[in-house]
Amino acid sequence: MTAASPVFPALLGRFAWADLPFVRAWQDPNASEIVGAAAGGLVVIGAVAVVVLLTRYRLWAEWLTSLDHKKIGIMYIVTAFVMLARALVEAVLMRVQQAVAIGDPGFLSPDHFGQLFSTHGSIMIFFMAMPFLTGLINYVMPLQIGARDMAFPWANSIALWLTIGAAGLMMASLVVGQFSTGGWSGYPPYTERAFSPGVGVDYWIWAVTLSSISSTMAGINIACTLYKLRCPGMTMMRMPMFCWTSLCTAILMIFALPPLTVATGLLALDRYLGFHMFTNDLGGNMMNYANLFWLFGHPEVYILILPAFGVYSEVVSTFSGKDLYGYTSLVIATMAIAVLSFTVWVHHFFTMGQSAEINAVFGIATMTIGVPTGVKIYDWIWTMFRGEVRFSVPMLYAIAFMMTFVLGGLTGIVLAMPPLDYLVHNTLFLVAHFHNMLIPGLLYGMLAGYTYWFPKAFGFRLDERWGRVAVACWVVGFYLAFMPLYVLGASGMARRTSAIFEPDFRPWLYVACVGAFVLLAALVSLGVQLWVSIRTRDARRVPAGDPWDGRSLEWAIPSPPPAYNFAVLPPVDRRDWFYDRKHDAAKPDPYRRPAGYEAIDMPRNAMSGMAIGLSAALAAFGLVWGMWWLAVVSVELIVAAVVLRSFGRGQHRTIPARQVAAEHDAWLALVHATPPTPRQTEMSDANRGRAEIKA
Repeated sequence: MTAASPVFPALLGRFAWADLPFVRAWQDPNASEIVGAAAGGLVVIGAVAVVVLLTRYRLWAEWLTSLDHKKIGIMYIVTAFVMLARALVEAVLMRVQQAVAIGDPGFLSPDHFGQLFSTHGSIMIFFMAMPFLTGLINYVMPLQIGARDMAFPWANSIALWLTIGAAGLMMASLVVGQFSTGGWSGYPPYTERAFSPGVGVDYWIWAVTLSSISSTMAGINIACTLYKLRCPGMTMMRMPMFCWTSLCTAILMIFALPPLTVATGLLALDRYLGFHMFTNDLGGNMMNYANLFWLFGHPEVYILILPAFGVYSEVVSTFSGKDLYGYTSLVIATMAIAVLSFTVWVHHFFTMGQSAEINAVFGIATMTIGVPTGVKIYDWIWTMFRGEVRFSVPMLYAIAFMMTFVLGGLTGIVLAMPPLDYLVHNTLFLVAHFHNMLIPGLLYGMLAGYTYWFPKAFGFRLDERWGRVAVACWVVGFYLAFMPLYVLGASGMARRTSAIFEPDFRPWLYVACVGAFVLLAALVSLGVQLWVSIRTRDARRVPAGDPWDGRSLEWAIPSPPPAYNFAVLPPVDRRDWFYDRKHDAAKPDPYRRPAGYEAIDMPRNAMSGMAIGLSAALAAFGLVWGMWWLAVVSVELIVAAVVLRSFGRGQHRTIPARQVAAEHDAWLALVHATPPTPRQTEMSDANRGRAEIKA
């Protein structure tokens, strides 16, 4: 960081005017500083716009303080999309820099380029992927098991706001100071104070720490909800596959995130108090950090991918018009993946000094984990076999995933062999493989789930045409952006390189750059799709609640659902209970009026969750800049919020039985008045949410 004198050390700690990107761009108006200042300006404008919109639409009380799992899930996903936009723009900047920096320094300084790949990776993992999957689980899972909310609604709110606060720290680094150049993994000793004295690594430490605490809380909440709040008759083996993958994901969160919290906490002790946990002297050992980080890091891959596997199971079954093939084998495969994910972390550092025997053991374990994953692929293919497949947008994502993910798995077998890994470990081959797993394995799945459950959340379908454009851009852009990286990596091009001195790399880098712009076009297409859908939402409404002829319980209630989800908890007696009742005339109609209604207790909105999350972010900001007074005051606010909540009264509200009855009876009348939608008109405006498309 700059050596400029602090402005007011007693109040502002290490802050100096040169820590503002606008000042740096004024003092040294080169391309790199101008890009940084523009990014900081966009963050400031965006923050003001968010405050204006929240005030204009009066969302402060109804949404930001809500304990409703559905609203919390939506806010997680909105956060994920915002962070995706930033990280994708950063990816484009990196690709453009490498394309123009062949025998030339390019337009970004090496330090700025290092910040870009550090923020890109950190955001995509911790602030896009994790909020997206947590939001989807938050919204869908309680509906699928017939629950009214999560097991711990208040903790759910705290976890959300810890994530938002941590994401805010990432954004603040664009406006005040700079970010780490140590990559998303933050390896010491480079990230120790001696080698990285600025605030960048501190931003990374506290953002990741808050995120990891949030995810641990979310994992506990998800697991408890699945174990304790299933509706009558909903045994474990009657749960939808998305619930099984959510459960295994939650267990992974509970056991995998604490090592990350410990690693970042110990690194903070090194930087702030002069401990020697990971230094090169006085008993420190950076390999302890590597083991702690990757003890989190590889289970994290399956934390990201397993929820998407659950989405694909729901989508493939629904749009093939068939029961999910091999349900039991899919459950076993999911649990096997969760267990095996803790046995392979060393493959992330085959090159860092272990014996050949240890590397061989972890290489074999790495190959073994592909077996249960292959079982899943075959089960999905057999589900489609002889089904009446409808190639909707979610189904297109699922098919693109199966083709692309298998290719990434094959390159993973290459990296699982230690001798080959030695050759390509620090090259773009590794970058290509990593994205080859997570873009189809995570992003396509999350986008499929977003499209599939959007009508449930908002009561109208997304535009199909723009959805198909987005799918095409995501798929074509991926292949253009990352297939060349396999070639470049095999040719020896190192990753994280801001300038290239080998002219033979030029054509491949150009193709990868074009691919990055196509991926950016995919994100823009999603924005256009949402805009078009909102403008034409009246024609796309699905008030009857079941636009896809769904199988699980979330499709048996209105779209969007009421605050209490179910007027009466459904008495499940088999898997796919709702689908079975719809299509078996011998069984009771799932839309019949229940015998009676009861009053329902629901949690009231609470400001304390938001107060705790944002206070934690302020405490972290104070620690980053040495504003000790701010850190102390923020921690005191957290304690005060917890104490006040503990002694609070009236934390629940009762929805009268007559209100529940009136709302549910009105919806049942609407359902019975809604004409069924056949396959031919499923994607048209004739679909009002009562699809009947049985194969």
